[in-house]
Amino acid sequence: MAERRPQQAARARAAVIPLKAGADRAGGLVRLLPSGRSLAVGFAIVLGAAGLYVLARVTPVFALSRVEVVGAPPAVAARVRAALEPLDGTSLLALRGGEVERRLAALTAVASATYDRDFPHTLRVVVRPEHPVAVVRHGADGWIVAASGRVIAATQAHAHRSLPRVWITSDSPRLGAALTDRFGRRAIRALALASKADVHGRIRVVRAADHELTFLLASGLELRLGDLRAVRLKLAVASRILPRLLAEGTYAYLDVSVPERPVAGTNSQPGG
Repeated sequence: MAERRPQQAARARAAVIPLKAGADRAGGLVRLLPSGRSLAVGFAIVLGAAGLYVLARVTPVFALSRVEVVGAPPAVAARVRAALEPLDGTSLLALRGGEVERRLAALTAVASATYDRDFPHTLRVVVRPEHPVAVVRHGADGWIVAASGRVIAATQAHAHRSLPRVWITSDSPRLGAALTDRFGRRAIRALALASKADVHGRIRVVRAADHELTFLLASGLELRLGDLRAVRLKLAVASRILPRLLAEGTYAYLDVSVPERPVAGTNSQPGG
């Protein structure tokens, strides 16, 4: 009998210890679970938030009443506001981004635009406008073309006298599309670069051909660039020489087609 007692005690300990530990773990897990009341409160909060969101979408709480345009001149800003006017009264929460983008994309004077909702009632639109650089002439018709090469407006032949004239002979430009005439595109690209350079004297006409790119200035002086290769360098050289030539008023042309050897002359005829 004395020999069996230790074995019975050992068996008892081996059987009791795991059961006790398992019961403690189960009790801990039960204590970690939220109570029924907590679950009910949580569901009520979620449902309440969803209800308020739906209510805000269909009521005037966040209704659009003001469009703020940033980065555009007054005329372009007015066009942006007019394009978005049909959205007036729409909840900012229900406002669809695709609708805003579609209306802004239809504006030829806008190169790109972004927007954000400024609660409670404002839509803020940041605009990068197109930069007009020339009036492209085709017969008696005219179109304003931006530095990007996009045709942004039709115009009368003698309007916008501050913009240079570019004559094309291919198909008529299409409003909102890119200019397709090869020489016209070359002239527009050169004018876009000239607008960033300090080219003295207003450019009146641009002549473009296979190996000719010439700016006719309002003073009558011709600025001959040759082709578009190294045109930035050519314009930089011309910007340093033109002030003196224009001040003297006796020169007919400045040829920077070879920018390392600029040539100025008083006879505009090639053989002179």
